[in-house]
Amino acid sequence: MNSLSEQEILRRQDREALIKRGIDPYPAEQFHVNVSARDILMNYEKRKTDYKNISIAGRIMSRRIMGNASFCEIQDSTGRIQIYVRRDDICPGEDKDLYNVVFKKMLDIGDIIGVTGYVFTTQVGEISIHVTSFKLLAKSLKPLPIVKKASDEHGNEIVYDAFSDPEQRYRQRYVDLIVNPEIRDVFVKRTRMINAIREFLNDRNYLEVETPILQPVYGGASARPFKTHHNTLDMTLYLRIANELYLKRLIVGGFDGVYEFAKDFRNEGMSRFHNPEFTLMELYVAYKDYLWMMDLVEEMLEKVAITLHGKPEVKVGEHIISFQRPWKRYTMFEAIKHFTQIDISGMEEPQLKEVCNKLNIRIDDTMGKGKLIDEIFGNMCEPHLIQPTFITDYPIEMSPLAKKHRSKPGLVERFEVICNGKEICNAFSELNDPIDQRKRFEEQLELGKRGDTESMVLDEDFLRALEYGMPPCAGLGIGIDRLAMIMTNSHSIQDVLFFPQMRPEKVHAANNAEILQTGIPEHWLPVLAKLGINSLEQFRAVNPNKLFNDLCGMRKKLKLEVANPTLDEVKSWVTK
Repeated sequence: MNSLSEQEILRRQDREALIKRGIDPYPAEQFHVNVSARDILMNYEKRKTDYKNISIAGRIMSRRIMGNASFCEIQDSTGRIQIYVRRDDICPGEDKDLYNVVFKKMLDIGDIIGVTGYVFTTQVGEISIHVTSFKLLAKSLKPLPIVKKASDEHGNEIVYDAFSDPEQRYRQRYVDLIVNPEIRDVFVKRTRMINAIREFLNDRNYLEVETPILQPVYGGASARPFKTHHNTLDMTLYLRIANELYLKRLIVGGFDGVYEFAKDFRNEGMSRFHNPEFTLMELYVAYKDYLWMMDLVEEMLEKVAITLHGKPEVKVGEHIISFQRPWKRYTMFEAIKHFTQIDISGMEEPQLKEVCNKLNIRIDDTMGKGKLIDEIFGNMCEPHLIQPTFITDYPIEMSPLAKKHRSKPGLVERFEVICNGKEICNAFSELNDPIDQRKRFEEQLELGKRGDTESMVLDEDFLRALEYGMPPCAGLGIGIDRLAMIMTNSHSIQDVLFFPQMRPEKVHAANNAEILQTGIPEHWLPVLAKLGINSLEQFRAVNPNKLFNDLCGMRKKLKLEVANPTLDEVKSWVTK
């Protein structure tokens, strides 16, 4: 455990003092809330008589403590509102300790309180709550980052000391949501986006289902899996990289349309577009093909944009992206020729490698024909595709689960939607020939032998399901996180995930054992940490006179129940 800061020690002392006074810092009973900050601020002027007896709870975000009356600002899930606390209102009797001691001295910014009272307008015109009673609901033991706001001469808001470091925000999302409440809007829009997709599919009578996350054979995509072990069954299991093969089993079983919002896991690199845990929506509809699915995707995502923004246009960075139908369409070879002036149709591996070298695209010997084409497209085409664009008719080597093209030998019936320079969805006319599917899986196994760690594995049970007969079928996968990035104008995938994956937090612990060998009592170690002394070298370098004064000062400030050291003691510790 890290050493506590001065504020953390003082707050723990306040917690103990509250308990001694008979005040539970974390009461169990319900606190009745009958109004929100937003409700009051929006409706008080229109319905003043409705706010004579209100009860509200929130977190203290600012305090102006005065003599017999004080102002605070509390924040609930809807916003902030000012409260006015007068000593004689909350302490009508002779005992004024609830105000003088508890409210003024033992409450801190970050504490959660419940108040009752009535709404009024201050002399400066601010809608506020006149408090008649209050109750501590949760004592905050860690201080919040203080975000200060002011206005310049033009009335523009200026923010100081913002909690803006991305690593801190992602690692401590709970703090981010408290001090940057505008961040909540991103996640509210994400949920509304998912609900819009769900409503669109439910209106068409497609069934939402759930399929296994732990799978004995991972499949449905080209990716490295996370591996685990089931003790009782003594077998290796994998976190799913996709839910495709299980949803197709349901189509075999007789469902005409199924979809799932799935948590998938891929043991790959991390970037602002990649998180090892992500959300994918997959849809499979019997008796349809990829051309039909293109029309459905256009209609669905246009509806999502309108639901979130009231119009099909979305601002993303410096671009205005329009989801209004129809969208531009290229075949993959057309797109590559358009952006590179090179026609790669009909090329085999040696020629494709020459093209990659000419275009300065990094490749390696594990890459087969499909991977080489994918690298060319990803490097030379994707970054230029800002407006939603269909890329269709992929080479067969790139798509082991897609049906061969009905009229173009060597290609499959597949499309991806590229938007803002990245793929947001992928779809096929699904391969339902079990003999062809087995051959494609076997080709993937050969790529794996060459060192391709993302090649697919052979799933015998899925092939057995296909042998019972799967009707013609269109399948779709939409990357929900990437779509959320676009719909919320977010720069990074971490901005649209409540708790993105992070590297282990670095903890800089003091070498207490070495410091204790100097003879200093252990109860001074937390004080040394607050003074920034975390190593024997730092301890040896300190001025004994200054350290003596600092220790005595901190003892008084922190109200430590220990004796002051003597100057001679301090000198002996430092020089030992």
